[in-house]
Amino acid sequence: MRRRYFLQKTGMGLLASIPAMSMNKVSALDLHAWHKPPRLRPGALVGLIAPASPVSEEKLEKALSNLAALGFRVKEGASLRARHGYLAGPDEARLADLHRAFADPEVEAVWCVRGGYGITRLLPHIDYSLIKENPKLLIGYSDVTALHLAIGQKTGLTTFHGPVAASDFPENTLTHFKSVLMEPPASHRIAAPGGQEILPGEEYRPFTIAPGRASGRITGGNLSLLAALAGTSFEPSFRRKIVFIEEVGEQPYRVDRLLTQLLQATDLKHAAGIVLGVFAECTAKNPEFSLTLPETLNDRLGNLGIPVFYGLPFGHVAHQATFPYHVKAEMDADGRTLTLLEAGVV
Repeated sequence: MRRRYFLQKTGMGLLASIPAMSMNKVSALDLHAWHKPPRLRPGALVGLIAPASPVSEEKLEKALSNLAALGFRVKEGASLRARHGYLAGPDEARLADLHRAFADPEVEAVWCVRGGYGITRLLPHIDYSLIKENPKLLIGYSDVTALHLAIGQKTGLTTFHGPVAASDFPENTLTHFKSVLMEPPASHRIAAPGGQEILPGEEYRPFTIAPGRASGRITGGNLSLLAALAGTSFEPSFRRKIVFIEEVGEQPYRVDRLLTQLLQATDLKHAAGIVLGVFAECTAKNPEFSLTLPETLNDRLGNLGIPVFYGLPFGHVAHQATFPYHVKAEMDADGRTLTLLEAGVV
């Protein structure tokens, strides 16, 4: 597609007429009304896409098996099986799959088969007007964080931080998924494991960093992606919001670096509260010369004057909740819970 087409469709010309404000500042004013997509029905047709890294045949078969077991029909993206080095096909092909999935009137949900890397390359070229005119569910996590935040800013559509199609679906993950996307109650409570509950691993062990309660709309995602968007036109505003954050495979000093970047480059310190997920495989390779992960998180987030806790079940792990972006929620850092106060779908 030609650049002129994208400028017309995304309204970039209008935003360019406001020279005194950066694009992220404009989006922070919430100039658009937020709107929710229709809920996911049993038997729905799902558009399966790979907007980031390529997927192995084994992972793809797992994704297709998952969707069949959940009772959904699948329409595969044209580049779902493509590979272009570390990407699932060239940018133009992955972008076209995203656009086709949203434009197809028969597709009710757009589900990313995996994360990886590559979505940030697409952000300036997405036809946000097309997405706004065809609101539907978008599901995924990890690198999909960038897609959630950009689409939310440019269209006001509520999207969903949840399992990718190739994820594992243990009972609690499936329960959260259905409670948020298919059969939403008036409120939905998500709790860190505790009491006699058997923890799946040490990384799940919850702890409170700063006590207290907070309420606000929710945003967040993968820590590396949040840091990567800082300073760009897609940088989110965290002010007065409950921010959920997770990470995988980063040593404590790297977690420190990423959090420091957010604290210095964004308004994270002005969040209403912070809910940390499971930081899988984030232990130090040389513990003798490192802070532990809990020490690092306490050091960076413990003195912000807002409630913070670690260990809610989400992240690069099998046991994970599904979060609708921008819905109202309440967190309790002492009880280590997050309660969604409204549905994310209609």
